[in-house]
Amino acid sequence: MDKVYASASEALKGVIADGQTIAVGGFGLCGIPEALIAALRDSGVQDLTCISNNAGVDGFGLGQLLTTRQIKKMIASYVGENKEFERQYLSGELELEFTPQGTLAEKLRAGGAGIPAFFTRTGVGTVVAEGKETREFDGETYVMERSLVPDVSLVKAYKADRSGNLIFRRTARNFNPNVAMAGKITVAEVEHIVATGDLDPDDIHLPGIFVHRIVLNATPEKRIEQRTVRGAQGA
Repeated sequence: MDKVYASASEALKGVIADGQTIAVGGFGLCGIPEALIAALRDSGVQDLTCISNNAGVDGFGLGQLLTTRQIKKMIASYVGENKEFERQYLSGELELEFTPQGTLAEKLRAGGAGIPAFFTRTGVGTVVAEGKETREFDGETYVMERSLVPDVSLVKAYKADRSGNLIFRRTARNFNPNVAMAGKITVAEVEHIVATGDLDPDDIHLPGIFVHRIVLNATPEKRIEQRTVRGAQGA
């Protein structure tokens, strides 16, 4: 089955709608689906709940959807690089469900595996555990966390075949596979597309059964979040 679409906007057509929960892959600005985020912005959908490690930076990544007020709630583990994210949250304009990073990854992985909830020690005794069920195992207290199953997942991969089998590259492998598995519908943005059968099965990180649509973005910007360079010799 050929899953390739001509553009990001075409790949989202008939998939996205107001009020949905949408998960977006990436770690900081690394491995974010830039073209799909821009198409989501241009679609004009509103009242979104977005699940992501963070919300990009001001004016880039998911930060664009904060600027256009398309996001009503974020489920994320990090805020720090996005001043508009911080401003909207502190002013009460944006709901925020702060989730420890490892717990967020597991909530997505478990959702993709069909596990509705799990117990973890992370967050016990803090605001993270408020209002949640706790249980004791082997003398230790654990808090129950519900898994995440977003309506739509948007992910970025390095290479795909036309059936949706994906290969990720380096840090972009953080969160993207879990996000892809968790979504009821998953759309993947990739830099290279090859014919089905051209990928060595041992090289595939995510099987195509989890991917419903693919779009090519051969020249992503790949913006650097915090650029640090070595000073001049002897400085």
